[in-house]
Amino acid sequence: MSLFQVNRYFGDELDGSTSKESRSLALLAQLHQKAKEKQKQGSTEDRIHCSEPHADHLDVRKKRKADNVSSQENPSHKKKKSKDPLMNVSANIHTEPVEDEEKRREKVGNKTKNNIQSDCVVNRLSEPSAIGRDGEVEETDDNIPKETSGNSSFPSGFTVLGGFENKPAQKVHRVLPQWLAEPDVIPRDMKSKLVTCSDIRGLSVSLLKQLHNHGIQHFFPVQAEVIPAILEGAQNGLLVGQAGYELRDFCVSAPTGSGKTLAYVIPVIQVLMKRVVCEVRALAVLPTKELTQQVCKVFATYAEGTALRVVMLTGQKSFEAEVASLSEQRGGIRRCLADIVVATPGRLVDHINKNTGMCLDHLRFLIIDEADKMIDSMRQSWLSQVEKAVYGTADQRPQNIFRQKAALYVTAASLSPQMPLQKLLFSATLTQNPEKLQRLGLHQPRLFRSAKTESCRHVPEPTMDLHEPEQFDFPQSLTEYYLPCTLSKKPLIILHLILRLKLRPILCFVNSRMTAYRLHLLIQLFGAVQVAEFSSRLSPKERKKTLKEFEQGKIHLLISTDAAARGIDIAGVKCVVNYDAPQYIRTYIHRIGRTARAGKPGLAFTFLLGIQEQNFLQMVTEAGSLGIRKHIIKSENLKSLEDRYEQTLRELATVIKEENANWR
Repeated sequence: MSLFQVNRYFGDELDGSTSKESRSLALLAQLHQKAKEKQKQGSTEDRIHCSEPHADHLDVRKKRKADNVSSQENPSHKKKKSKDPLMNVSANIHTEPVEDEEKRREKVGNKTKNNIQSDCVVNRLSEPSAIGRDGEVEETDDNIPKETSGNSSFPSGFTVLGGFENKPAQKVHRVLPQWLAEPDVIPRDMKSKLVTCSDIRGLSVSLLKQLHNHGIQHFFPVQAEVIPAILEGAQNGLLVGQAGYELRDFCVSAPTGSGKTLAYVIPVIQVLMKRVVCEVRALAVLPTKELTQQVCKVFATYAEGTALRVVMLTGQKSFEAEVASLSEQRGGIRRCLADIVVATPGRLVDHINKNTGMCLDHLRFLIIDEADKMIDSMRQSWLSQVEKAVYGTADQRPQNIFRQKAALYVTAASLSPQMPLQKLLFSATLTQNPEKLQRLGLHQPRLFRSAKTESCRHVPEPTMDLHEPEQFDFPQSLTEYYLPCTLSKKPLIILHLILRLKLRPILCFVNSRMTAYRLHLLIQLFGAVQVAEFSSRLSPKERKKTLKEFEQGKIHLLISTDAAARGIDIAGVKCVVNYDAPQYIRTYIHRIGRTARAGKPGLAFTFLLGIQEQNFLQMVTEAGSLGIRKHIIKSENLKSLEDRYEQTLRELATVIKEENANWR
């Protein structure tokens, strides 16, 4: 193709005495020479449109074709072709026919030069050598002036690209909704901000007596703020919201152990005490079975002496037994037997889908505890199932005067009386991401959030850096330590904390069931320590028994996965150990939140490997930790335990080997 282009533009006639091979080599040599000249000189024009060759150029091509035919008929001028193409090029570059060929090319080239310049398309060479040292671009033709790249002229109609400048990217700030930017701030100082229970308006005498019987004389700050706010929405009775409108939803973000459970149990019991017909009016959804048992126990405790009935749905009982506790058939009509239902999301969806008789038409409170965990999981789309059961079936019962309707725009048709449904969200690590909170379908929400000092109350923070890590509230009575160690020294340090420092009971968190099981075996084989395991590997009855023995002080060391990290209130925990460093700050906050509860002092130790130390400390500091200290245990303090520890490791290897053989 390159030979065709060269012949096309130069239109030369060749001697009959010149062979086809010599002509090819000569044309290749000329092509190389032209390419070198273009590399040196360059070009400023990007493209030049080319029309059909001139008539004279066509005549030259016809003559060259005739010469090619004549040269083929005369075989005497043929030369032997070498196998090496480089040898062919070097042997024929300086032959006389090539010189005649160059003269004829100059004659024809002068005639067609102007036509070629104006009509043909020449692609600019992409080699960097086409650009001069000083940034100048040169044209190959003498009649086109040389221009610099800074002020070069371009043909009209072309878009000139370039001129971009390196500017620093502007930080994107997230604009928060008003209810997130301006929360109702709760004082975090639990001891100095106590409020007497009798000072809370609206509490019944029976509830005050129940609180007094359980040793509660004062409310913590979060309880003193949230309880009156919930009771305020029920001033006009159970069936109608304030002025007949939909009630605002509440979101509460407060540290672990600050009394969030009682903050919703007391007002719910107070509001539902006056009910006449038994219907499911309060539904509490929690992520784990253990936490569900704990909340159900608190509801049942303060519902004593009233007609309210509390039912738990976790799957620990048979499905038929749970159905029987929800409703009964009487006189051909199914009657509800539960006022308050405490459930895990999976079991709740099972009862809704199987039409077990659990009617949510009269639901008044929807309580979502550990809300951030529930938002992230959204197991089986439980929230959409609940809302469908609340709002969907009510439309099919127009005879009800008070019916559930989803909150919409205020119109003349929406002013009819309607049963309010209020959502109550509680968490120690509640997200401030509006996109995540939007999944819950909150109606004019109101946020209660704890603050470090009283001066922080009602200070708006309308903007937030998109990449800035979220900050959380740590218990003020908690002391945090981290221990640099190696992987092999971790069990020794646990034994040192219990046997030498006398820290017991200890709640130890690990990242997997396998680690919990093997560490439990190792400490058990070592002896001198009462140890137990708490993980999903055990049955619910075994876990309940283990927690009870741990609270009674019969167990010195409880090795647990994160199953016990969420919301469970375990009495008597003085020390929490993170045997495996948590990967996420929320996990860390909920783990250490098992101690230092209700203003009591607590210790938290975290074992860190060398590669984990920097990232972990940065994560904790950015989250708003009050200060984590470094604690070093010298190797001399562990020597007395090493001999027994090495022997225990050999015993553990034998036990695991036997177990693996049995599995096979």
